[in-house]
Order: sequence, then C-alpha cells, then structure tokens
Amino acid sequence: MLVEEFSKPNADEYAASFERYVSLITEPDIQKVLHRQQQEMTNLLAELDDDRAGYRYEPEKWTIREVLGHIIDAERVFGYRALCIARGEQAPLAAFDENEYALHAGSDAVPLAELLDEFRSLRESHIAMFRHLPAVAWFRIGTANEKPTSVRALAHIMAGHVRHHMKILKDLYHL
Repeated sequence: MLVEEFSKPNADEYAASFERYVSLITEPDIQKVLHRQQQEMTNLLAELDDDRAGYRYEPEKWTIREVLGHIIDAERVFGYRALCIARGEQAPLAAFDENEYALHAGSDAVPLAELLDEFRSLRESHIAMFRHLPAVAWFRIGTANEKPTSVRALAHIMAGHVRHHMKILKDLYHL
C-alpha cells in the first residue's frame, strides 16, 4: 500500500521551474526512487577513469566530475531545505546559483571515485532523514527561492534533478 506522503506533490507545492524535475518521477514511492538512484549513479560512473571524468562535450560545459559535483551541491541544498521545512522553519530559504557554486567547488580536482562516494553518503543521509520524518512533515510548506515548497516536493525535486543529469550524462557525455 502506498503511503500518501511518498506520492507525487501537487503543482502548488513547488515552483513551476521545478516541474521539469518533478515530472521525471513517475514511480509512486519516492523513497524507493531515492534509494535506487544510489546504485544507478554507481553503475553509470564507477567504471570511468579520471581522464574520462574530465571530458566536456563542449568547451564551456562542465566536466563529468563537475556535473557530479553540481549534483552533490544541489542534493545538499534540497536536503537542507527539506530539513528546515520539515522542522517548521518559517523564514524564507535563499536561492542558490548553481553556476557560482560549480565555479568555486573545485570538483574537477577531486577523483571521481571520491565524488561518487560523497554522493552515495549524502544520499544515504537524506534517505534516513526522509525515512524518519513524521507523516505530517511531508506536507509542511515553507518558502524556498521565494516560492511555496513542501517537503515531499523537495524529495521529488531531488530525485528528478539526479534523473535529469543522469540523462544528460548518458546523452551528451555518451556514458
């Protein structure tokens, strides 16, 4: 039986700009999707050597390591927002500029295997956080990036963001 809080959020629970991520999640249980993505990311990236992980499909685009670094940064931001809203935070949560974060992250200097371990560890911590939330917390609405946002929407955004970038890695980086 599906638990309602794990189901897809309503469109009024997140900014319209995140629809591109939320729409990518068609499975009924977000917890299972979040868990499964750890292995999917490992399967996609684990066999790459560091030379290949420095590939850019165009000169100004991120390397594979930088894409994974971006995924990690976004995962942290979405997870922090989910935690704050789940705990009843009423203060607006700031936007983040992913390009500025990527510029200053230094991800391209980190071995791909370490970035992959970081992603898996971070995702595991978010899975545990979501697993331990009371049902009512999933429906709490806060403000992130000046828009109403629910915890269950953030879980879907988190998973959809990873799915979006995994597709880019497959299609444009030829993984």
